[in-house]
Formats: sequence, structure tokens, C-alpha cells
Amino acid sequence: MKQFNLGPSENTTVNKGNILLAEPFLDDPYFKRTVILVCEHNEEGSFGFVLNNYIDVELDQIMDGLPDFDTKISIGGPVKNSNLYYIHTLGNEIRESVEIFDGIFMGGDFDQLKDKIAHGLVDQNQVRFFVGYSGWSPQQLEDELRMKSWFVGQASPNVLMNTGDSDLWKTILSTMGSRGKIIANLPDDPSLN
Repeated sequence: MKQFNLGPSENTTVNKGNILLAEPFLDDPYFKRTVILVCEHNEEGSFGFVLNNYIDVELDQIMDGLPDFDTKISIGGPVKNSNLYYIHTLGNEIRESVEIFDGIFMGGDFDQLKDKIAHGLVDQNQVRFFVGYSGWSPQQLEDELRMKSWFVGQASPNVLMNTGDSDLWKTILSTMGSRGKIIANLPDDPSLN
């Protein structure tokens, strides 16, 4: 009898700009059914932002002096969760920003971003904010990949910047072939199947 493997491959590699999708039954409160944009991956470790763990708070409630901006904010991960981070598609319009991959940038001159937001020069699909980040020490992410904790994929800037998708994990998995569609439709609790 042939066995159908629903888990991630243990021979997967990850690069800066990839996305990580939690395996369907990962039962970690920070990472259950999450999608993470990998912003850096090298011999010193890895970090990224959880894209789909939204909190119900306004941007100007997080930090004094921020302009009113209609956006969803995500818990980026459990590391440094008292800090605010952001990714954007503004490129060189924000000095000192760092390109993650084609069309997606991280950080930069925060005062310049605040000024652009205050003057209505940025829309909600051009910038995303995160409280904290997800981090891995050297070789930790590779170990988790060998343990089949993550699917590794790609997503377009439009998908990454869209905060309107209420089930991003399922949406992206559904685009990963017939196996991905099956996995995307598995129940949260396998005993309910």
C-alpha cells in the first residue's frame, strides 16, 4: 500500500524572501497555521515576520506620535515584542530600507515613513506593521525543516501585503498543487475528521 505524505519535505532549503507555512498540526500558540516571511537567513541565524497573526489594536495606540492609519497589525513573533517593525513596497522612497526580495523592503527611516503616512502618501497595501519578530539561532531553522515543521514556498508582493485575506495560510497552501489543497483543507483538530 502506498502512503500519502501530507507533511513537509525534510530536504527543503530556505532562503531570504521565502515564506514558511506551519505544518497543519503544529500546536505552538505563536505559530499554529502561520505564514512567515523570511527576512534574513544566513549562518548567524534567521528571522522573519508572521503575516497572519493579527491583533485588534490601532497603529496610533501602539506608539505615541504615530499618525492615524487604517491597517491591520500582526504579532510578528515572540522576540522583542515591545518593538514595532515594518515591511513595505516603497523601496527607495524610504531611506535606509533593506530589500528582502524583488519589490518587498524592510525598515528604513521611520520618521520619513510617518511623514508620508501623515500626508496620505501611503496606502494600506504598501506597508505592513508587526509587533515583535520570529527568530531562529544558527541551524535552528534547518533542524525544524528536518523535523518537517514548515512548508517552504514563495508568494508575490501582492499576496504578502494583502491584509484582507482572513485565511492566508489556507490560501497559499491551496496554490501549492493538489497536495497543498488537501493539506489546506485539513481540520485544525485531526480528531474531528
